[in-house]
Amino acid sequence: MTLDLIQIRRDLHQIPEIGLEEFKTQSYLLDKIEMIIKTKPFISFRTWRTGIIVFIKGFAPERTVGWRTDIDGLPVKEHTGLPFSSRHDGRMHACGHDIHMTVALGLLEKMAETQPKHNLLFLFQPAEENEAGGMLMYQDNAFGDWLPDEFYGLHVRPDFPVGTIATNTGTLFAGTCEVFITFTGKGGHAAFPHEANDALVAASYFVTQVQTIVSRNVNPIEGGVVTFGSMHAGTTNNVIAETATLHGTVRTLTQEMSLLIQQRLRDLADGIAKSFGLSVEVELKQGGYLPVENNPSLARHLMTFFDEEEGVTLVDCLPAMTGEDFGYLLHQVPGVMFWLGVDSPYALHHPQMTPDERAIPFGVNAISRFLKDRAD
Repeated sequence: MTLDLIQIRRDLHQIPEIGLEEFKTQSYLLDKIEMIIKTKPFISFRTWRTGIIVFIKGFAPERTVGWRTDIDGLPVKEHTGLPFSSRHDGRMHACGHDIHMTVALGLLEKMAETQPKHNLLFLFQPAEENEAGGMLMYQDNAFGDWLPDEFYGLHVRPDFPVGTIATNTGTLFAGTCEVFITFTGKGGHAAFPHEANDALVAASYFVTQVQTIVSRNVNPIEGGVVTFGSMHAGTTNNVIAETATLHGTVRTLTQEMSLLIQQRLRDLADGIAKSFGLSVEVELKQGGYLPVENNPSLARHLMTFFDEEEGVTLVDCLPAMTGEDFGYLLHQVPGVMFWLGVDSPYALHHPQMTPDERAIPFGVNAISRFLKDRAD
Protein backbone atom coordinates (compact mmCIF):
# COMPACT_ATOMS: atom_id res chain seq x y z
CA MET A 1 0.00 0.00 0.00
CA THR A 2 0.99 3.63 -0.45
CA LEU A 3 0.53 6.12 2.35
CA ASP A 4 -1.89 8.97 1.77
CA LEU A 5 0.53 11.68 2.85
CA ILE A 6 -1.87 14.60 2.54
CA GLN A 7 -4.40 12.85 4.78
CA ILE A 8 -1.64 11.96 7.23
CA ARG A 9 -0.58 15.59 7.43
CA ARG A 10 -4.16 16.68 8.06
CA ASP A 11 -4.65 14.00 10.72
CA LEU A 12 -1.49 15.06 12.52
CA HIS A 13 -2.41 18.73 12.21
CA GLN A 14 -5.55 18.07 14.26
CA ILE A 15 -3.74 16.55 17.27
CA PRO A 16 -0.86 18.90 18.20
CA GLU A 17 0.64 18.19 21.62
CA ILE A 18 3.23 19.92 23.79
CA GLY A 19 6.65 18.35 24.14
CA LEU A 20 6.88 15.08 26.12
CA GLU A 21 3.06 14.92 26.05
CA GLU A 22 2.79 13.72 22.43
CA PHE A 23 0.90 10.53 23.35
CA LYS A 24 -1.72 10.65 20.57
CA THR A 25 0.92 11.72 18.08
CA GLN A 26 3.22 8.83 19.03
CA SER A 27 0.35 6.34 18.78
CA TYR A 28 -0.62 7.64 15.34
CA LEU A 29 2.98 7.51 14.11
CA LEU A 30 3.52 3.99 15.47
CA ASP A 31 0.43 2.79 13.61
CA LYS A 32 1.81 4.10 10.31
CA ILE A 33 5.35 2.88 11.02
CA GLU A 34 4.13 -0.63 11.80
CA MET A 35 2.18 -0.66 8.54
CA ILE A 36 5.35 0.27 6.63
CA ILE A 37 7.71 -2.22 8.26
CA LYS A 38 5.47 -5.23 9.00
CA THR A 39 6.88 -7.34 6.12
CA LYS A 40 10.41 -5.94 6.39
CA PRO A 41 12.57 -8.14 8.66
CA PHE A 42 15.53 -5.78 8.21
CA ILE A 43 13.67 -2.93 9.96
CA SER A 44 13.12 -2.57 13.70
CA PHE A 45 12.12 0.22 16.06
CA ARG A 46 12.27 1.27 19.68
CA THR A 47 10.57 4.00 21.69
CA TRP A 48 11.86 6.52 24.20
CA ARG A 49 9.12 8.22 26.19
CA THR A 50 7.05 9.84 23.39
CA GLY A 51 9.84 9.51 20.81
CA ILE A 52 10.38 6.75 18.23
CA ILE A 53 13.55 5.47 16.58
CA VAL A 54 13.33 3.30 13.45
CA PHE A 55 16.40 1.40 12.25
CA ILE A 56 16.85 0.02 8.73
CA LYS A 57 19.73 -2.46 8.74
CA GLY A 58 21.89 -2.38 5.64
CA PHE A 59 23.05 -5.55 3.90
CA ALA A 60 26.74 -4.50 4.02
CA PRO A 61 26.80 -1.46 6.30
CA GLU A 62 29.83 0.77 6.70
CA ARG A 63 27.93 3.72 8.16
CA THR A 64 24.57 4.75 9.58
CA VAL A 65 22.76 7.67 7.96
CA GLY A 66 20.23 9.42 10.19
CA TRP A 67 17.10 11.44 9.40
CA ARG A 68 15.41 13.43 12.16
CA THR A 69 11.94 14.92 12.47
CA ASP A 70 10.39 16.72 15.43
CA ILE A 71 6.85 15.82 16.50
CA ASP A 72 5.58 18.38 19.04
CA GLY A 73 3.25 21.34 18.65
CA LEU A 74 3.05 24.82 20.16
CA PRO A 75 0.83 26.50 22.79
CA VAL A 76 -0.84 28.59 20.07
CA LYS A 77 -4.58 28.92 19.42
CA GLU A 78 -5.19 28.17 15.74
CA HIS A 79 -6.97 30.72 13.53
CA THR A 80 -6.56 29.17 10.07
CA GLY A 81 -10.22 28.27 9.58
CA LEU A 82 -9.14 25.01 7.93
CA PRO A 83 -11.61 22.11 8.02
CA PHE A 84 -8.86 20.05 9.63
CA SER A 85 -7.89 22.65 12.26
CA SER A 86 -6.52 21.61 15.63
CA ARG A 87 -8.94 19.76 17.87
CA HIS A 88 -6.76 20.57 20.88
CA ASP A 89 -7.73 24.02 22.12
CA GLY A 90 -4.72 26.29 22.58
CA ARG A 91 -2.43 23.92 20.69
CA MET A 92 -1.30 24.17 17.06
CA HIS A 93 1.30 22.87 14.65
CA ALA A 94 2.24 26.49 13.93
CA CYS A 95 5.87 25.59 13.31
CA GLY A 96 5.16 23.01 10.63
CA HIS A 97 6.11 19.88 12.54
CA ASP A 98 3.07 18.16 11.00
CA ILE A 99 4.77 18.65 7.63
CA HIS A 100 8.08 17.43 9.07
CA MET A 101 6.50 14.21 10.40
CA THR A 102 4.62 13.54 7.19
CA VAL A 103 7.74 13.94 5.06
CA ALA A 104 9.62 11.61 7.43
CA LEU A 105 6.93 8.92 7.08
CA GLY A 106 7.05 9.30 3.31
CA LEU A 107 10.82 8.96 3.35
CA LEU A 108 10.64 5.90 5.59
CA GLU A 109 8.13 4.27 3.23
CA LYS A 110 10.38 4.86 0.22
CA MET A 111 13.58 3.78 1.97
CA ALA A 112 11.88 0.60 3.24
CA GLU A 113 11.10 -0.63 -0.27
CA THR A 114 14.47 -2.35 -0.65
CA GLN A 115 17.22 -3.08 1.85
CA PRO A 116 20.00 -0.50 1.44
CA LYS A 117 23.71 -1.19 1.64
CA HIS A 118 24.26 1.12 4.62
CA ASN A 119 22.14 1.50 7.74
CA LEU A 120 19.44 4.17 7.96
CA LEU A 121 17.95 5.63 11.13
CA PHE A 122 14.74 7.66 11.41
CA LEU A 123 14.30 9.70 14.57
CA PHE A 124 10.81 10.95 15.49
CA GLN A 125 11.89 13.31 18.25
CA PRO A 126 9.66 14.87 20.91
CA ALA A 127 9.97 18.21 22.69
CA GLU A 128 11.84 20.32 20.15
CA GLU A 129 9.99 23.45 21.20
CA ASN A 130 10.27 23.31 24.97
CA GLU A 131 12.64 20.76 26.52
CA ALA A 132 15.39 20.07 23.95
CA GLY A 133 14.21 16.52 23.31
CA GLY A 134 17.19 15.68 21.11
CA MET A 135 19.56 16.45 23.97
CA LEU A 136 17.45 14.42 26.41
CA MET A 137 17.47 11.39 24.11
CA TYR A 138 21.20 11.62 23.50
CA GLN A 139 22.02 12.01 27.19
CA ASP A 140 19.76 9.06 28.03
CA ASN A 141 21.59 6.89 25.46
CA ALA A 142 18.32 6.33 23.59
CA PHE A 143 20.20 5.62 20.35
CA GLY A 144 22.49 2.98 21.80
CA ASP A 145 24.42 1.27 19.01
CA TRP A 146 22.08 2.88 16.45
CA LEU A 147 23.69 6.32 16.79
CA PRO A 148 24.16 7.69 13.25
CA ASP A 149 27.50 8.61 11.72
CA GLU A 150 25.82 11.52 9.94
CA PHE A 151 22.51 13.24 10.65
CA TYR A 152 20.12 15.22 8.42
CA GLY A 153 16.93 17.15 9.02
CA LEU A 154 14.76 19.92 7.60
CA HIS A 155 12.63 22.81 8.73
CA VAL A 156 9.80 24.37 6.73
CA ARG A 157 10.23 27.98 5.65
CA PRO A 158 7.10 29.98 4.81
CA ASP A 159 8.77 32.71 2.73
CA PHE A 160 10.41 30.27 0.27
CA PRO A 161 8.33 28.79 -2.57
CA VAL A 162 7.60 25.10 -2.91
CA GLY A 163 10.52 23.43 -4.69
CA THR A 164 13.15 25.32 -2.70
CA ILE A 165 15.83 23.73 -0.55
CA ALA A 166 18.04 26.25 1.23
CA THR A 167 21.07 25.80 3.46
CA ASN A 168 24.75 26.73 3.79
CA THR A 169 28.09 25.22 4.77
CA GLY A 170 28.26 26.89 8.18
CA THR A 171 25.80 28.06 10.81
CA LEU A 172 22.16 27.86 9.71
CA PHE A 173 20.27 28.69 12.93
CA ALA A 174 21.19 30.56 16.07
CA GLY A 175 21.72 29.10 19.49
CA THR A 176 19.15 30.30 22.00
CA CYS A 177 19.08 30.93 25.72
CA GLU A 178 15.89 31.50 27.69
CA VAL A 179 16.17 34.19 30.37
CA PHE A 180 14.12 34.58 33.55
CA ILE A 181 14.77 37.58 35.81
CA THR A 182 13.00 38.55 39.04
CA PHE A 183 13.59 41.85 40.83
CA THR A 184 12.40 41.91 44.43
CA GLY A 185 11.97 45.10 46.45
CA LYS A 186 9.41 46.26 48.99
CA GLY A 187 5.76 46.91 48.22
CA GLY A 188 3.79 49.81 49.56
CA HIS A 189 1.17 52.50 49.02
CA ALA A 190 1.55 54.68 45.95
CA ALA A 191 1.18 57.78 48.12
CA PHE A 192 4.27 56.87 50.18
CA PRO A 193 6.96 55.83 47.67
CA HIS A 194 9.73 56.68 50.16
CA GLU A 195 8.57 53.84 52.38
CA ALA A 196 8.68 51.25 49.58
CA ASN A 197 11.21 50.00 47.04
CA ASP A 198 9.69 49.80 43.58
CA ALA A 199 10.63 46.64 41.65
CA LEU A 200 8.71 47.82 38.58
CA VAL A 201 10.89 50.90 38.16
CA ALA A 202 14.08 48.85 38.52
CA ALA A 203 12.88 46.29 35.96
CA SER A 204 11.98 49.10 33.56
CA TYR A 205 15.47 50.53 33.82
CA PHE A 206 16.89 47.07 33.17
CA VAL A 207 14.80 46.56 30.01
CA THR A 208 16.03 49.83 28.53
CA GLN A 209 19.67 49.37 29.58
CA VAL A 210 19.89 45.77 28.35
CA GLN A 211 19.59 47.04 24.77
CA THR A 212 23.12 48.42 25.09
CA ILE A 213 24.52 44.87 25.17
CA VAL A 214 23.96 44.38 21.44
CA SER A 215 24.76 47.99 20.51
CA ARG A 216 27.92 48.30 22.65
CA ASN A 217 29.23 44.84 23.65
CA VAL A 218 28.56 42.71 20.57
CA ASN A 219 30.80 42.80 17.52
CA PRO A 220 28.46 44.24 14.84
CA ILE A 221 29.87 41.79 12.29
CA GLU A 222 28.80 38.85 14.47
CA GLY A 223 25.45 40.15 15.71
CA GLY A 224 23.14 38.95 18.42
CA VAL A 225 19.60 39.34 19.72
CA VAL A 226 18.39 40.15 23.24
CA THR A 227 14.61 40.38 23.51
CA PHE A 228 12.38 40.52 26.56
CA GLY A 229 8.86 39.69 25.44
CA SER A 230 7.19 39.44 28.83
CA MET A 231 7.16 41.69 31.90
CA HIS A 232 4.83 41.33 34.88
CA ALA A 233 4.71 43.61 37.90
CA GLY A 234 2.13 44.95 40.29
CA THR A 235 -1.55 44.35 40.91
CA THR A 236 -3.28 47.73 40.66
CA ASN A 237 -2.70 51.45 40.09
CA ASN A 238 -2.07 52.60 43.67
CA VAL A 239 0.14 49.80 45.01
CA ILE A 240 3.91 49.87 44.51
CA ALA A 241 5.10 46.55 43.09
CA GLU A 242 7.21 44.37 45.35
CA THR A 243 8.31 42.07 42.54
CA ALA A 244 8.81 42.34 38.79
CA THR A 245 9.46 39.36 36.55
CA LEU A 246 10.93 39.38 33.06
CA HIS A 247 11.06 36.57 30.49
CA GLY A 248 13.28 36.92 27.46
CA THR A 249 15.55 35.26 24.92
CA VAL A 250 19.16 35.53 23.76
CA ARG A 251 20.02 34.41 20.22
CA THR A 252 23.52 34.20 18.78
CA LEU A 253 25.33 32.43 15.96
CA THR A 254 28.21 31.23 18.15
CA GLN A 255 28.36 29.76 21.62
CA GLU A 256 31.11 32.21 22.57
CA MET A 257 28.87 35.18 21.83
CA SER A 258 26.01 33.61 23.79
CA LEU A 259 28.21 33.27 26.87
CA LEU A 260 29.36 36.90 26.53
CA ILE A 261 25.78 38.18 26.37
CA GLN A 262 24.70 35.96 29.25
CA GLN A 263 27.46 37.42 31.44
CA ARG A 264 26.55 40.99 30.50
CA LEU A 265 22.91 40.26 31.38
CA ARG A 266 23.98 39.13 34.83
CA ASP A 267 26.25 42.15 35.27
CA LEU A 268 23.52 44.62 34.31
CA ALA A 269 20.87 42.94 36.45
CA ASP A 270 23.18 42.84 39.47
CA GLY A 271 24.24 46.48 38.97
CA ILE A 272 20.70 47.81 38.61
CA ALA A 273 19.47 45.80 41.58
CA LYS A 274 22.32 47.19 43.70
CA SER A 275 21.71 50.76 42.58
CA PHE A 276 18.01 50.51 43.51
CA GLY A 277 18.63 48.57 46.70
CA LEU A 278 16.75 45.49 45.54
CA SER A 279 17.63 41.83 45.16
CA VAL A 280 17.59 40.06 41.82
CA GLU A 281 17.49 36.47 40.65
CA VAL A 282 18.73 35.59 37.15
CA GLU A 283 18.03 32.20 35.57
CA LEU A 284 19.58 31.34 32.22
CA LYS A 285 18.14 28.25 30.56
CA GLN A 286 20.12 27.14 27.54
CA GLY A 287 20.04 23.35 27.68
CA GLY A 288 20.29 21.79 24.23
CA TYR A 289 19.60 24.84 22.08
CA LEU A 290 23.05 25.27 20.58
CA PRO A 291 23.69 26.89 17.19
CA VAL A 292 22.79 24.63 14.25
CA GLU A 293 26.21 24.27 12.66
CA ASN A 294 26.31 22.30 9.42
CA ASN A 295 29.29 20.06 8.73
CA PRO A 296 31.01 21.87 5.81
CA SER A 297 31.96 18.72 3.88
CA LEU A 298 28.56 17.03 4.22
CA ALA A 299 26.79 20.32 3.46
CA ARG A 300 28.80 20.79 0.26
CA HIS A 301 27.89 17.28 -0.84
CA LEU A 302 24.19 17.85 -0.09
CA MET A 303 24.15 21.21 -1.86
CA THR A 304 25.91 19.79 -4.92
CA PHE A 305 23.44 16.91 -5.03
CA PHE A 306 20.35 19.12 -4.92
CA ASP A 307 21.85 21.70 -7.25
CA GLU A 308 22.04 18.97 -9.90
CA GLU A 309 18.51 17.64 -9.23
CA GLU A 310 15.84 18.56 -11.76
CA GLY A 311 12.94 20.46 -10.23
CA VAL A 312 14.88 21.60 -7.15
CA THR A 313 15.80 25.24 -6.55
CA LEU A 314 18.85 25.27 -4.31
CA VAL A 315 19.53 28.44 -2.31
CA ASP A 316 22.78 29.14 -0.48
CA CYS A 317 21.24 31.15 2.36
CA LEU A 318 22.41 33.31 5.22
CA PRO A 319 22.02 32.18 8.86
CA ALA A 320 18.76 32.93 10.65
CA MET A 321 18.22 33.88 14.30
CA THR A 322 15.60 31.15 14.72
CA GLY A 323 16.51 28.42 17.19
CA GLU A 324 16.34 24.63 16.74
CA ASP A 325 17.37 21.89 19.15
CA PHE A 326 18.80 19.84 16.27
CA GLY A 327 21.85 22.00 16.97
CA TYR A 328 22.63 19.83 20.00
CA LEU A 329 22.67 16.63 17.94
CA LEU A 330 24.80 18.29 15.27
CA HIS A 331 27.34 19.07 18.00
CA GLN A 332 27.54 15.33 18.69
CA VAL A 333 27.15 13.94 15.17
CA PRO A 334 28.22 15.66 11.92
CA GLY A 335 25.32 16.52 9.67
CA VAL A 336 23.22 19.10 7.85
CA MET A 337 19.93 20.89 8.35
CA PHE A 338 18.16 22.72 5.55
CA TRP A 339 15.06 24.79 4.88
CA LEU A 340 12.16 23.37 2.84
CA GLY A 341 10.03 26.03 1.14
CA VAL A 342 6.29 25.84 1.93
CA ASP A 343 5.10 29.21 0.53
CA SER A 344 2.86 30.48 3.34
CA PRO A 345 1.84 34.15 3.71
CA TYR A 346 2.13 33.74 7.48
CA ALA A 347 5.33 33.26 9.46
CA LEU A 348 6.40 30.38 11.68
CA HIS A 349 4.51 30.32 15.01
CA HIS A 350 1.73 32.51 13.58
CA PRO A 351 -1.81 31.24 14.38
CA GLN A 352 -2.62 31.36 10.66
CA MET A 353 0.53 29.65 9.37
CA THR A 354 -0.70 27.49 6.46
CA PRO A 355 1.98 25.56 4.51
CA ASP A 356 1.37 24.63 0.89
CA GLU A 357 0.87 20.85 0.98
CA ARG A 358 2.56 20.46 -2.40
CA ALA A 359 5.80 20.70 -0.43
CA ILE A 360 5.16 17.20 0.97
CA PRO A 361 5.45 15.11 -2.24
CA PHE A 362 8.22 17.40 -3.46
CA GLY A 363 10.18 16.91 -0.23
CA VAL A 364 9.65 13.15 -0.13
CA ASN A 365 10.72 12.63 -3.73
CA ALA A 366 13.75 14.92 -3.63
CA ILE A 367 15.06 13.93 -0.22
CA SER A 368 14.53 10.19 -0.76
CA ARG A 369 16.83 10.41 -3.79
CA PHE A 370 19.44 12.06 -1.58
CA LEU A 371 19.10 9.44 1.17
CA LYS A 372 19.41 6.65 -1.41
CA ASP A 373 22.61 8.33 -2.58
CA ARG A 374 23.97 8.28 0.98
CA ALA A 375 22.78 4.76 1.85
CA ASP A 376 23.68 2.82 -1.31
